[in-house]
Amino acid sequence: MKLRKILVVLAAAPALVGVPAAVSATPGSGVTGVILAQGESDEGIVIRGRGTTDVVVREITIQPGGSTGWHYHDGQLIAVVKQGTLTRTMDDCSTEVTPAGESFVEPRGRNHVHIGRNLGTEPVILMVTYVLPDGKPLSQDAPKPPNCTSS
Repeated sequence: MKLRKILVVLAAAPALVGVPAAVSATPGSGVTGVILAQGESDEGIVIRGRGTTDVVVREITIQPGGSTGWHYHDGQLIAVVKQGTLTRTMDDCSTEVTPAGESFVEPRGRNHVHIGRNLGTEPVILMVTYVLPDGKPLSQDAPKPPNCTSS
């Protein structure tokens, strides 16, 4: 049975080559991340009353001129800017600037699309805690909102 599933996947793979993505995401550049800690919670922090919650602590570095690309999170995140100044553009085209030593909270959901950019001359280093529904990725790529003219 397992071999059959593998063969079906291999047979279908050529059909997927060249298929455009349903969403034209804007890729990030100059960004690296290292997971420092992760765990699960089945008590206390439960998102929408379903199952367990993944908690991930990650250090993210954005090089000068780099950006995260437009994205959103399926869970809430809390971030502290350890170094540099982060400039975020939100889905309503507003801009938020967060210097070293300050923090911010990003709400969850596809209606909270944003991009983080390093417009400075030194790397931006973020310490980020993600609180996500079990099994969800750290972020989801999204297209740039049509009403925003800046990248």
